[in-house]
Amino acid sequence: MPRYTPLIRSLPSSVPFVGPETQERVRGHAFAARLGANENVFGPSPRAIEAMRNAAAEAWMYGDPENHDLRRALAAHHGAGMENIVVGEGIDGLLGLLVRLVIGPGDAVVTSDGAYPTFNFHVAGFGGTLHKVPYRGDHEDPEALIAKARETGAKLIYLANPDNPMGSHHSAAALERMVEAVPEGALLILDEAYVELAPEDAVPTIAPDDPRVIRMRTFSKAHGMAGARIGYALGAAPLISAFDKVRNHFGVSRIAQAGALAALQDADWLAHIRASVASSREALSAIARDNGLTPLPSATNFVTMDCGGDGAFARRVLEGLVQRGIFVRMPFVAPHDRCIRVSTGTEADMAAFAAALPHALAGARQS
Repeated sequence: MPRYTPLIRSLPSSVPFVGPETQERVRGHAFAARLGANENVFGPSPRAIEAMRNAAAEAWMYGDPENHDLRRALAAHHGAGMENIVVGEGIDGLLGLLVRLVIGPGDAVVTSDGAYPTFNFHVAGFGGTLHKVPYRGDHEDPEALIAKARETGAKLIYLANPDNPMGSHHSAAALERMVEAVPEGALLILDEAYVELAPEDAVPTIAPDDPRVIRMRTFSKAHGMAGARIGYALGAAPLISAFDKVRNHFGVSRIAQAGALAALQDADWLAHIRASVASSREALSAIARDNGLTPLPSATNFVTMDCGGDGAFARRVLEGLVQRGIFVRMPFVAPHDRCIRVSTGTEADMAAFAAALPHALAGARQS
């Protein structure tokens, strides 16, 4: 056997999420509605699909290791310099690289209890020490995060806006105040995976070269390219340059780069997606209310629904939906585990969910 490091020997072999494919293999048949992974079922821009189709013929070549054309377009889109942008294998990949750059064994990292678990996975993988603060209601708590960072001397602070798994968001003003309060020597990770689907007042004004914050964006959500694995980060040039020390320079394929560039240039399709997601959120909220559940306000492509009981009850509801062919997920930390989380989808998806939910609730109550 390889001589693993002591850290690696101490860690369990685990996958942060159980994928729908895994569940389908166990069940022996496919889900009727795939509403658990916050994928954009409305799909990529037709222009992006065409660009990826054309790029597939060139798949014998490595992708541009500098992601030059995409970075140039992103710089123009954000009013930044190319030196302020790094492209990577989705936000997950970029989070892993950032943790590798900054965190060593025992270094303090602050996040919210119940927030995005893949970030925690990376911190554990590099030996960092996680310090968690509770949500304030259904929102992450910027003031508590900053206070905990001061208390622990944290090197990284993680906050998602809009939030997963609750779908809530903070105003631009609140986030700008948070940036001003970041302690000396700390870096705020602002995960904006869902920001294109959020209200305008959720998008703060932050200079691209502000050394206190790095903003992470993705083509997985609003642009419908989760399977292409491509995202980017905006930050101060010295930090962005440091990614070249550790990143997989051929990690983003030619196909993904071509698709992302075309998607970025198709504003009409993005507007169509926003409208489709908003309509589906309304449909999901109506289904929830019709069944006695409370839909939480959402700035994302999912609706989190309060089932009105505890985590055990919500888990029974989720299991009942899965048994009926509806793939959904739920928050995993109390008190948010009183909820299920359902991604937006097509009219057929909504109809399948609406048909299955009353039976899942009845079964959960009988149990």
